[in-house]
Amino acid sequence: MSTSARPRGRRAVASERGAAFGRGLGIGLINGLWNARVLGSWRVPAQGPVILAVNHSHNVDGPLVMGLAPRPVHFLIKKEAFVGPLGAFLRSIGQLSVDRQAVDRAAIMDALDVLADGKALGIFPEGTRAGGDFGALRAGLTYFAVRSGAPVVPVAVLGSSERPGRVVRALPPIRGRVDVVFGDPFQVSSGGRTRAALDDAAVHVQQQLTGHLKAARQLTGR
Repeated sequence: MSTSARPRGRRAVASERGAAFGRGLGIGLINGLWNARVLGSWRVPAQGPVILAVNHSHNVDGPLVMGLAPRPVHFLIKKEAFVGPLGAFLRSIGQLSVDRQAVDRAAIMDALDVLADGKALGIFPEGTRAGGDFGALRAGLTYFAVRSGAPVVPVAVLGSSERPGRVVRALPPIRGRVDVVFGDPFQVSSGGRTRAALDDAAVHVQQQLTGHLKAARQLTGR
């Protein structure tokens, strides 16, 4: 399936330059705070649209992937974060606001535009911070993959929620080890965009993500 083109007249809301700048900031911050280990980053396609599907057990998981991924990433982030100076900052580094309580058509189009432009879209398939085990996936990931034809790269972030830090309890321990493990890209095919077809595709997606998480835990010993 070919990647959808951006509808004529739509503006680009996700700045590639901003995302690259945010990635540079993230690398410096992460390496200064934690002992970060990145495994399998070569599996992320160097060019073209790609969806990074990240497990989510701690608020730093997004920044960790944003800083450690081999290319700039545009994450779908809950709209509650887009307030005041933080909201302006997130927009300036190419991140996307999404309303998790409703069908956010603007966010859907923004995400599809990112993929249509050949960029990397970051998404937490669990929808919100949870057990980080891909136990309950929302339909967004499957829809974006089927609609765009972009490959999905599963990403396991491990160690961010094992224990609170001593200095700042809301963060992982300073200089503690965190692992970010990128898996093999896979395609999501569907017999159509009906609910039944998307449900079948979602089963495949969940199997791929949970399989990668299990392999990542075995690889890292976590």
